[in-house]
Amino acid sequence: MNLKNECWQGRNDGDAPDLWRWHQVVECTPLAELTARKAIAVLGFACDEGVRRNKGRLGASAAPSVLRSICANFPAHSLAKGALVDVGDCVCEGTQLEEAQNELADAVAQLVQLGYRPMVFGGGHEVMYGHFKGLRKAFPHQRIGIINFDAHFDIREPDPAVGASSGTGFWQLAQEESDFHYLALGIQTNSNTQRLFATAKRYGVKYLLADDFYPENLILILHTIATFMARVDKVYLTICMDVFAAPYAPGVSALAYNGLVPDRTFRQALQAIVSSPKFVSADIAELNPRLDIDNRTARLAGSLVFEMVNAGVK
Repeated sequence: MNLKNECWQGRNDGDAPDLWRWHQVVECTPLAELTARKAIAVLGFACDEGVRRNKGRLGASAAPSVLRSICANFPAHSLAKGALVDVGDCVCEGTQLEEAQNELADAVAQLVQLGYRPMVFGGGHEVMYGHFKGLRKAFPHQRIGIINFDAHFDIREPDPAVGASSGTGFWQLAQEESDFHYLALGIQTNSNTQRLFATAKRYGVKYLLADDFYPENLILILHTIATFMARVDKVYLTICMDVFAAPYAPGVSALAYNGLVPDRTFRQALQAIVSSPKFVSADIAELNPRLDIDNRTARLAGSLVFEMVNAGVK
C-alpha cells in the first residue's frame, strides 16, 4: 500500500475553519495505523491491467493521484478535521491484477469494519470486483446491491486465454453471489452486444438506457432507483466515467458521443443514491488522465466525489 502526501496541496486562504479546503483537513494515515471512527476514507486503486486485458486504451492507473489533486482545492464546508482520511493506493504490479484486487478487497473490508466509508479512486473498472469483494467480507450475510453508472454492462464472460478484465467483473460476481443485485444506469445500445443484453437478463440485472435520462423521465428514474434499493440492505455505487458524453468526459478508454449529461436530472439520481442510509461506499472508475482535455474528465469526477463526500458527512 503506497501512501503519498504530495497530491494534497492547494490554495491556502487562511487557518480559520471557514476558510479551510480539503488539503487542510485531510489526514494521510497508513491503513495499518488507522483507529476506529466514523469518517470518509480515500483509497486509490492504481491499475490498468484490466483495461489492457479488455483491449482498451491505457492510462487509468494515473487517475488516483490526479483525482486527489483536483479534490485538494475543494472548500471544506461541513468537513471537519479528521472527517476525511487518505490511506494510500493499492498498486497493480505488472500483470498481477488478481493480487491487486485481493489487496483492495482486504483494504475495503478493514476500512468498513473500522467504521469508515470507502471512497475508492480507480483505476480501470476492474476496481469494482475487488471493491465488492471487500464489502462482502465486511457484510457476509447482507444483501449488497450494486448501482453502476456505466455505458457498458461489464458482464462479459472472461476469455480463458486472457482471464478476468475490466469488462468481466459483474459476470464474475453473478457466478459467486447466490443473491445477485445489480442496477446499471446509462447503458448504451451501441456499446453492448445482444449477447450482453441476454446475459444481463439471465442474471436478473435491472437497467436504464442512456436514452432514458431526460428531465421528463425523472419520476421513472427515481422510482427505478428506489425500488432497487428497497430490495437490498447495503448499496455500493460505482461510477464509470465513460457513461458521460464525450464533451464532458473525453479522458476515458471508450468515448460515448451520446452519453449522459451531468445535468440536474443526473444529479438528482445521484443524490437519491448517496443520501440513502443504505449507501456504504463508492468508487470512480475509468478516468484516464493521459487522454483528458484540460482535466475536463478529472474535474467532473472530482465534482462527483465532492457531492458524495458531502452527503456522507451530513
